[in-house]
Amino acid sequence: MSRARPLYYILMILALVTMGYAALHDQQGLLTGATLILALASWSLGGVFRWTALIAYPIAFLGALILPHAHPTLDKLVGALLTLGGVGWITLREQGARSEIAWQRNIIDALRVGSERLNEARDAEGIIRAGVGILSQLKVAPNLAFVAYRQGTPMILAATGAFESQIEKAIQPSDNDSRSVQADHWVAEEALMLLKRDDRRRYLVTPVYGRASNHLGVLILTRPDERDFDDEEKSVVASFGRLLGAQLGQWHAIRDLRDANELTLRSLGAALERRDDETGGHTQRVVNTSMRLARRLGWDEEQVKALRWGAYLHDLGKIAIPDAILHKPGPLDIDERRIIQTHTSVGYDILQDLHFLPAETLDLVRYHHERWDGTGYPTGLRGQNIPETARVFSIVDVYDALTNARPYKPAWTRERALQEIRAQSGKQFDPQYVEAFLRMVADQDDAKLVV
Repeated sequence: MSRARPLYYILMILALVTMGYAALHDQQGLLTGATLILALASWSLGGVFRWTALIAYPIAFLGALILPHAHPTLDKLVGALLTLGGVGWITLREQGARSEIAWQRNIIDALRVGSERLNEARDAEGIIRAGVGILSQLKVAPNLAFVAYRQGTPMILAATGAFESQIEKAIQPSDNDSRSVQADHWVAEEALMLLKRDDRRRYLVTPVYGRASNHLGVLILTRPDERDFDDEEKSVVASFGRLLGAQLGQWHAIRDLRDANELTLRSLGAALERRDDETGGHTQRVVNTSMRLARRLGWDEEQVKALRWGAYLHDLGKIAIPDAILHKPGPLDIDERRIIQTHTSVGYDILQDLHFLPAETLDLVRYHHERWDGTGYPTGLRGQNIPETARVFSIVDVYDALTNARPYKPAWTRERALQEIRAQSGKQFDPQYVEAFLRMVADQDDAKLVV
């Protein structure tokens, strides 16, 4: 379109010149033809140009009538009215078509950008903010709000326009109304009352449902003018509500599955440790400490999750170790040690069918007894060939084992255990992670002294 604009300007100029010539010589047919050319060129340019023909034609026609040699007749007047009416009708129709095309393009652009933002959102709040942003770009209404329930109380979680000042505010029934607010019409009424009357002359309320008709919230749109929401706008908002509901529903389903996985793994770890630790607590201690160390190292939450799950499951393979060996009060002989060392590979093999577990979790289970100097088991990995989760966790696991009693040894003092961890830097453990662990423990001690 931009390359053709000069041509349209030239056509407009030629059409205007021709109209002037036709008016001077009282050639109504030529005037009508030039008007049509002017209309086509001006429509293509858009903006204020599209009205050029409607203004120029009456001027040219009236100019022709006042010339000395003009002979106004009824057929000329009727023809002029028909020409003006036809050009006006087509101009208004073309204006409506352009507005419709612009509206459709705006919808497509908003949904394209919005879908990317929805996919990038990491939590429900992010999805809701992105969703309200899409509706705002559609310019359906200046005031938007998404209301959802938190612990049974409706709250505005995201908003634009006049609703923005109400974000994170609970919506309570007015006048001590005892009727439930767990219904869209009451929620909408109370939310609308938060705005001035001039900001809510027209409003639209659209419920948002997730999978299995799970009610997730309600969208509220208001206008300060008297223009009603038309059927197309209602359809677009309803369609968007379904899109937002599907995205939120998917997130809730993933969250519920993740929570179920987390609870299952935590329970499994707690049950397993009872075979190896009569006092209990080892699993939760190493989980908490290893997570703190990982975050101190700057790991992202996906890495921390993989580490946490591995910590829950690190001794899963001990389920296959006979109690006589697992609870032997004295030192293990060579054969017994070989048997107990199989627990890392056994645990890894058991977990192969749990496809939701990340590779870093499986690495921790299999390799947390590898040593930095290559003398560990089960495969004798050396240095940075040992996966990160296993390198971090091995320090925490050994420290907890040293500072707590076992059937074969009493608990070490904290100072003695830290000396052993430091002594094994570059031998059993990654030196970089040892330093981070020792600094973390020292910082915790400083914090306790301050308190």
